[in-house]
Amino acid sequence: MDGPLLDAPQPEPPPPDPPQQDAPRLGTSRRRRPRLPVVLAVAVFVLAADIVSKVIVVATLSDRHCLVGSYVPSPPPVRLLGGALTLCESRNPGAAFGIGGTSTTIVFTAIAVGVIIFIVRTSRQIFSLPWAIALGLLLGGATGNLTDRIFRSPGPLRGWVVDWIQLPHWPVFNLADSAITCGAVLMVLLAAQGRRLDGSRHTPGGGRG
Repeated sequence: MDGPLLDAPQPEPPPPDPPQQDAPRLGTSRRRRPRLPVVLAVAVFVLAADIVSKVIVVATLSDRHCLVGSYVPSPPPVRLLGGALTLCESRNPGAAFGIGGTSTTIVFTAIAVGVIIFIVRTSRQIFSLPWAIALGLLLGGATGNLTDRIFRSPGPLRGWVVDWIQLPHWPVFNLADSAITCGAVLMVLLAAQGRRLDGSRHTPGGGRG
């Protein structure tokens, strides 16, 4: 009985599993996915919020001008949180937070157009989600204030921007200004951390993480 059993054909071992290469590729493609849709989504959200807020401010606070020094207009602006936050209307011919004057309005309009074009062109090369959010904030904020400069008085490309948020010891601003500031701060933090637009990280030794 032992002979036939020993001569019986033995089952072949199963073939080895193929090398697991799909998972890293999926992870790499996920990290390298273009982030242009994120940039545009953030920009559209900021622009919509800025436009809606300005429409409400012009409709409800047009007679409530902002505090200037010790001057209190009549009727007074809306004061909230014990005076820590003031809602009023102010028209700004310059840049964010009242920088510049009437003569520089068209200059800041040209700068805003240049910034928007640069961000749109750069966004196609972005694979980093934090960078996409930062540039989306800048794009939405710049477009929001540019909309005022194009469509508001005293005329196209010379329009004055509507500001309506006033804090103690701080210039009057709007949501577009806030988005620009947050985007700029986020860009500085990302650059300090060595994060690149393509999603890689710069290391002190000069390589990529």
